[in-house]
Amino acid sequence: MDHALNPALTIWYDGACPLCIREIALMKRLDSAERINFVDLTHADTACPLDRILMLSRFHATTREGETLSGAAAFAAMWREIPILRPIGLAARNRLVLALLEGAYLLFLRIRPLLQRLAR
Repeated sequence: MDHALNPALTIWYDGACPLCIREIALMKRLDSAERINFVDLTHADTACPLDRILMLSRFHATTREGETLSGAAAFAAMWREIPILRPIGLAARNRLVLALLEGAYLLFLRIRPLLQRLAR
């Protein structure tokens, strides 16, 4: 199957965020099988599965089956598609591990504006 035509996952990211740009660049390099479609939400012509403002406020992923995930669940889905990160993504299938990752992500979101300013 041609993964470019039917990716396992679509990642929605904020192309205006310096942190996001760096992270997505790394994920693209690690996604050697090209199983992920990365979509910059800052392009005006991008059709979003949810409200654009909501999608820019948190990390989102959409599965091939059409399920949209948010936060730690979206990161875990992305990690499962990247061989070197797959063990972390599989561990996140455990509800306790996913809850811990979501808690860490919520803390990150609180300091994200400061980190963005520092990264500029």
